[in-house]
Amino acid sequence: MIAHVPNLISLARLAAVPAVIWCVLAGENVAAFWIFLIAGLSDAVDGLIAKRLNVTSQFGAWLDPLADKTLLVGTYVALTLRDALPMWLTILVVFRDMFIIGGALTVQALTQRFHVEPLMISKVNTALQIGLIVVVMAERAYFPLPPHLVVWGAAVVAVTTVLSGAAYAITWSRRVTAWERERREGEQPKE
Repeated sequence: MIAHVPNLISLARLAAVPAVIWCVLAGENVAAFWIFLIAGLSDAVDGLIAKRLNVTSQFGAWLDPLADKTLLVGTYVALTLRDALPMWLTILVVFRDMFIIGGALTVQALTQRFHVEPLMISKVNTALQIGLIVVVMAERAYFPLPPHLVVWGAAVVAVTTVLSGAAYAITWSRRVTAWERERREGEQPKE
């Protein structure tokens, strides 16, 4: 049973997405803040449990980023609809995630092998995306913050979003190049 705990936490995070979106759109800012904060923290908890107990799984390797991206994209879109985040940032975040999904599927289709492994810049980007949402939601729920804080936060998130997208493109390019090299070497007659 303990082996399933990380996946159950990821499933709970995925299940929290509609509640967060509804709370944001309904103006239930305090509830949105706390549900999102708990869901965001659960990302660290499920990863820690999986690694500490050595209970990682292929299903969990797909479920965890799916839950993360669904939570983040859904919340970014909802906050943008409420004019709490700039549209350009949400478009950038959504485009990067679509690019990553498309790239992963392309590498899988070409090489027939794919190892899901988040890059460090992607982990930093996810943490900063979560942090920006927490700041925006805290401001809406509890206390006013200087407007430039969100502007600077959005700029930092934009930079790490672009960098992480570029890092994935480079990583995939290297994997496909290595696969092509292996394939060519395997086709050459042995002497």
